[in-house]
Amino acid sequence: MYGRHLLTAAAAALVGAFGIAAPAAAHLSTQPAAASATTLSAGRLGAAVAAVLGLAGAIVGGLALARPTSRVGTARGRLGATVALVAGLIGLAVAAVVVATSDSGVGTGNGRGGAYTALVLGLVSVVIGGLALARSRRTGPTG
Repeated sequence: MYGRHLLTAAAAALVGAFGIAAPAAAHLSTQPAAASATTLSAGRLGAAVAAVLGLAGAIVGGLALARPTSRVGTARGRLGATVALVAGLIGLAVAAVVVATSDSGVGTGNGRGGAYTALVLGLVSVVIGGLALARSRRTGPTG
């Protein structure tokens, strides 16, 4: 009688352990693993491109705003302001796509943190480019 209870208890323990642990193990295996610091994923690449576009647009727009009579500011057609606006808008669009397609949070290697930074840089670029364009329309062409 004692052997039968022991076998029943052992069988129940095995079924319980594998029956409960198997779904937990399956759940753990479906979690995305964080990428290493040197891995260049598509999300990281997209966020980096968007950030560079936003930063370049902010620099060009700042030059056009600070020096309205220079070559960058006037350039017959308000080139500096237009470049800042276009670069900022493209950077915003690329960053928004990276944020929308990222399936994990910040720090997992999907580029979400960089995309948030690129969104801010793109917005700054658009605002500075818009200010430079409005200023260049007020002053009019000089050459």
